[in-house]
This record gives sequence, C-alpha cells and structure tokens, in this order.
Amino acid sequence: MAEKTTISLEDVTKLMSNPSADSKAAIAEKLGKGYSSELSSQERAIAEDIFSSLIKDVELRVRKALAESLQDNPDIPHDVAFTLAKDEAEVAIPILENSIVLDDEDLKEIISSQGVEAQSAVARRKNVSEELSAALAETGNEEVVATLVANQGAQISDDTMSKVVDEFGNSDAVNSKLATRQNLPLKVAERLVNLVSDKIKDHLVTHHKMSPDTAMDLLVSSREKATIGLLDGRESQDVMTMVKQLEKNGRLTPTIIIRALCMGDANFFNAALSVKSGVPVNNAYQLMNDRGGVGLQKIMVKAGISEKMAPVARAALKVINEMAETGGDDKDMLRLLIIERVLTSCEVEFDSENIDYLIGKLGNESGALNLKSPPKKSQCLV
Repeated sequence: MAEKTTISLEDVTKLMSNPSADSKAAIAEKLGKGYSSELSSQERAIAEDIFSSLIKDVELRVRKALAESLQDNPDIPHDVAFTLAKDEAEVAIPILENSIVLDDEDLKEIISSQGVEAQSAVARRKNVSEELSAALAETGNEEVVATLVANQGAQISDDTMSKVVDEFGNSDAVNSKLATRQNLPLKVAERLVNLVSDKIKDHLVTHHKMSPDTAMDLLVSSREKATIGLLDGRESQDVMTMVKQLEKNGRLTPTIIIRALCMGDANFFNAALSVKSGVPVNNAYQLMNDRGGVGLQKIMVKAGISEKMAPVARAALKVINEMAETGGDDKDMLRLLIIERVLTSCEVEFDSENIDYLIGKLGNESGALNLKSPPKKSQCLV
C-alpha cells in the first residue's frame, strides 16, 4: 500500500518559489508514491491540482517522473492516467505497461492513435484481453505482433492467432515467439510446422546443394513427424480439427496416416479414415477394428490408401489394442512394438528402430506399398 502523502500547502509554496525541473520532479515522485484513496478530501484536492499542472509541464523528465511514480497506483484519477498514456513514449510507456486505471477502450484508442512504441507497451501488459490482442494484431506491425505473441499473459483468440499466421507466416521474429506459447491451438501449431519445414527445404537446396527431390523427401518426413508429435495429449475434437485442416491443405497423405498409426496414434488414424472416406467417425472406428480385417481393408481403399497397406495397419492396431487392454502407457515401447510387429508380420528386413526408413518403404505419393520385394499375402502373418 502507498505511504500516506505529506503533500501540503508548504509543498505547494515550495513548488511555486522554486519551479525548477528538479523540484517539480521530486514533487511528482512524492505525489505518485503517496497518493491513495486513504487521503483526506483536502489532501486529494491538493494532489490533483498538482497533477493537473505536472502533466502539462514542458519538461519531459518531470512528466516522466510523474508517470513512473503513478504507473502501479490504482487510485489515480483516470484523466491523469489517460493524459500520461498519450504523452511521448518515454512518459507513456510505464503507464501503458502497468496502469490498471486504463480500461480496454482507453487502450484501444491508444493502439489506434499512437505509434509502435506505445502499441508494443500495451502488448507487454501483464494481462491483455482477446479484444486488445485483436486490435494489436490489426496494426499489421511485425514488432508489435511479435511482442504480443511473446506475452504469455496475452489472451489471443484462435481467429486472431490464425490472422497472425496468415500475415506473418514468413516472419522469424513472430514465428519463433509463437512456437514458445503455451497451449498453442493445434491448427496454428500445424501451420507453423509446415511453414518452418518449407524454410528447411529451401535452406537444404540453397546451402547444401541438395536436389529438390531429396530435400522434399526430408521435408515431408520431418514435417510429418513434427505434426504427429503435436497430437500427444490432445482431445479427440482437436485431432479431428487438425485432420480436417491437413485434408484442406492437401497434407493428409497416406504416409502421414500410416506414420501416425505406426507411432501409436489410433485416434488420428480413425479421424483420417473418416475424413478421407466420408464415413462417420464412429462407423470408421467399427470398420477399422473389424475382427475379420475386411472392414479395415475396405475403408482404407475408400480413403485412397492402397489395400496393400492393410496388413501394416492391422498389425499396428493389434499392438495398440493389446497395450490398451494391459493398461500400458509407455509410448516409446508402444512404437517399438508396433514397428517390430509390422516387420515380423510382413517379413521385411530393415532397422526396426528407424521409423523413417520404414515409412519411406511403406508408401509413396499414391499410397501404394513400395517395398523392394513386396511381400505376398501369405507372408503377412497378421
């Protein structure tokens, strides 16, 4: 709590007799630290009269001293806070960053009328509402937006977040801050993965003399792994949202669907089959878990995945179901068991720990099985 002020008529007399910048700055600091709702009506009147004078002072350091001393004072008059907030940046920033006297309407007016320094100060506030975040994003300024998304106390709606990615998708300053946000919306995270991986591809081609095709192979692999990694711990609704986004953007490929399953994500596999085939998700679930295996093969074909992939999917699903029955939740162990079961079932010989190599062998753009020596049906032990 602020200390009780000792501003009095004596201070006013001193201020009038020695109106130097130093004297006024000292009075400003004293006022700011001592002003509170606990003052008497006479003391508040004296203080507010001095406020009215100091906020118009020609000396920048006087107004700055006043702003710094008032920045975290919840009792100051609104007109004083708002006037200081519209002052030069050096004066305004402490108030804009910290004063709770200003409401969203005040701050939106500041955002629309002031420059980048003031806008960035608003973006740094301990708490920023979704409405303010939207207004800050509307500035279209990279520095302001980067400051906003770096602020974990800023509430940013999914729509605003999507707008940020639309406008600043190629900005490292913005994307690097977005990537560190807690609880980043899944659809935004997936888009960031795609943007970053595209840059990696371009770098490989430009700086490492790698052929575009080879770079694309690496790109797809890294992007798919990162995308699937985003799904850990997500709700089914979030998974379906991302699956639909992937499909909309042409990234819901057979390889990412099979990769997700081989990494133990049956929810993604279920959602992907539903979206690709047009079959309701509950029906897709029943088909993919058909004990005879016919339903799984049929829905995979309807989803545009080669029927030759069915033994692979069947082997993976069997391990996932077995782990669910035993209560196992070791994801690394689950993935290793899936890969080993797939390899054993189809008698394919290559490193069981290298899922990238497995996926590369399992699929191409059309979704057809692409093994050097394709296993016959009799070779698959699923």
